[in-house]
Amino acid sequence: MNNIEILSPCGGMDSVKAAVRCGCDAIYVGLTSFSARANAKNFDLDELENCVKYCHERDVKVYLTVNTLVFDDEIEEALSLVKEAAKRDIDAVIVQDIGLSYLIKKAIPDLPLHGSTQMSVHTPYGAKALFEMGFKRVVLARELSKKEIEEIHSFCPEIELEVFVHGALCMSMSGQCLFSAMLGQRSANRGMCAQPCRLPFYLCDSKNALSLKDNSIINYFDELDSIGVTSAKIEGRMKRPEYVATATKACFEQKTFGFVTDKTKHDLSAVFARSGFTDGYFTGRRDKEMFGIRQKEDVISADTKLLKEIENSYKDEVQKIEIDFNFCVKQGEKAELTVSDGVHNITVFSDEKAEKAEKVSLSKERAEENLKKTGGTPYKVKNIEITIEDGIAFPISAVNKLRRNALEQLSQERQIHHNYKFVDYNLPTINTKKQTKISRRACTNDMNIPKNFADFEYIFINLDNIDIDKAKTLINLGYHIGVEIPRAMFGREKEIIQKLKEVQNINIKDVLCHNIASVYFAKEMGFTVHAGFSMNFTNSFSLLWAKVYGIKDAELSLEIEQKDAEKLVKFIPTGLVTYGYLPLMLTRNCPVKGAGGNCSSCKKSAKLQDRKNEQFSVFCHENYVEILNCVPLILPEKIYKSQNPNFTVFHFTVENSVENKEKTLEKLSQNLKFERFTHGLYLRGVKGC
Repeated sequence: MNNIEILSPCGGMDSVKAAVRCGCDAIYVGLTSFSARANAKNFDLDELENCVKYCHERDVKVYLTVNTLVFDDEIEEALSLVKEAAKRDIDAVIVQDIGLSYLIKKAIPDLPLHGSTQMSVHTPYGAKALFEMGFKRVVLARELSKKEIEEIHSFCPEIELEVFVHGALCMSMSGQCLFSAMLGQRSANRGMCAQPCRLPFYLCDSKNALSLKDNSIINYFDELDSIGVTSAKIEGRMKRPEYVATATKACFEQKTFGFVTDKTKHDLSAVFARSGFTDGYFTGRRDKEMFGIRQKEDVISADTKLLKEIENSYKDEVQKIEIDFNFCVKQGEKAELTVSDGVHNITVFSDEKAEKAEKVSLSKERAEENLKKTGGTPYKVKNIEITIEDGIAFPISAVNKLRRNALEQLSQERQIHHNYKFVDYNLPTINTKKQTKISRRACTNDMNIPKNFADFEYIFINLDNIDIDKAKTLINLGYHIGVEIPRAMFGREKEIIQKLKEVQNINIKDVLCHNIASVYFAKEMGFTVHAGFSMNFTNSFSLLWAKVYGIKDAELSLEIEQKDAEKLVKFIPTGLVTYGYLPLMLTRNCPVKGAGGNCSSCKKSAKLQDRKNEQFSVFCHENYVEILNCVPLILPEKIYKSQNPNFTVFHFTVENSVENKEKTLEKLSQNLKFERFTHGLYLRGVKGC
């Protein structure tokens, strides 16, 4: 048996019992707000308290998910919920929002923080950054290979690693998907994803080019354990208890016996699958075999008979907590019963005193028989020591009452694990000055820089495509050149750091960072760090954290609404993306290859087509892909000016020539109309939480 933790998803109390009785070590649950699975049943605070007591009594930990982005008018409520959950003795909180995590660390310093997979941590420096920020654990991105996970553990062994071992795979990297929000305001970062990737998208020979099979790497438990993984996580808080039971049982069998039985394998596939399962990310086989949809045979395989059979398998209490009894009764004294689980020792006394027997005396055998009656509880009697004076009369009903009282008090003791300290902490205030001038910035994927970019405050060029000699020429011409570090860096940190050293040699000092890892090492190298939209800053505490961490300024989240942007306390300067074909997805698995195509057939001009004949560009980077919106984002000055931004940002991707960029900028500057465009989410906002 290895040491890896089995972590099960629970959307309600039925799932909690299913997970616990089938062998989990911990569960994760959400409350009725601020949960990335808002459509799950979830728990209110009273239900959470009962859930924690139930689990702790059975040696199972409870982690609370508060893993959504939070806006300023919600931050107080979110913190209050975490405080109330901590009072109910949760074992950790799983967080996405960097501002909320900063606040929790200040207000409840002893509450363990787990970095949600929504934080998009996928590299060694990302894990190290979270550890130094006070996180106990990071839930790694699903897209990582075995080698990459091992490198993360080797680089930062101090932080616990949590890895998804079974369940649904999003096409997009978690925390970096805007598809559902842009198309229907249902934000994946706010717990309301509408799963548009499961709809038909046509590309090459495929009509489901964005739908992946479910992940399953349960049979790699030993390898996961050997490379430093702490927790094996099952996805599925919105799925039925029978799914939770079966997936948990499969993990328990693999952990305990080193294999999953054929019966459990069958049930696991039958209860939920999408054309089978894939281990493509873990093994590094990222190809068309990873793609699949939920077919008719997948749906009908979980029939009523099978579901009832699975339900019956966990309907009874599992007695796995070993206890010892010590029972003593003497004439003229109250009987004494002590129960111990090895940590807690509880002693109870009878109401009545033992008397000399006139007819039938209490035997050791009879007392032992009744003390062993622990059915309906999680306790299994291991040892019993009994001391009874000869010829003593003592009623069996009193023995049973002693047993019940002792176990009840033991359960109460086992239910309490923590005593968190709470600290009052208020957001500092500063005076936000009205901007007399709003500067402009550009991000470009290539070195084609038009002359009308000359007055831009910064021009950030994609680090992978920068040409040193051309960059020198641009700098000499007076352009303020910076570099944009790739939004995803799977296995490439050392290479990227080397490229940064090269641009440092030509006196480039500014970098645009889209994740905590690049912020960490860019700052360590002495660059001036600017935070990009992928950092998902939506509240004042995020900006306060950024100021403390050493970030100069930040692009706000693409999901922030105008009214929320206006409320921000600007601890650092902020800006808005006001033009660009926005990336709706960041995916490691190329949809072109998944659809049967190849790089030579794509030539960076592939288009996904949806049911309404809209076309979305597939934009390839070094080792990840962005799916771009079918129309550009345009925010005219009359719309964004009330937010008082310090700067605006133009993102150029498909505009791959000087002429294209020049004409686009001229059109924007003259407020000329585009045939088709969107204001994004700035005026519409997002749904969720």
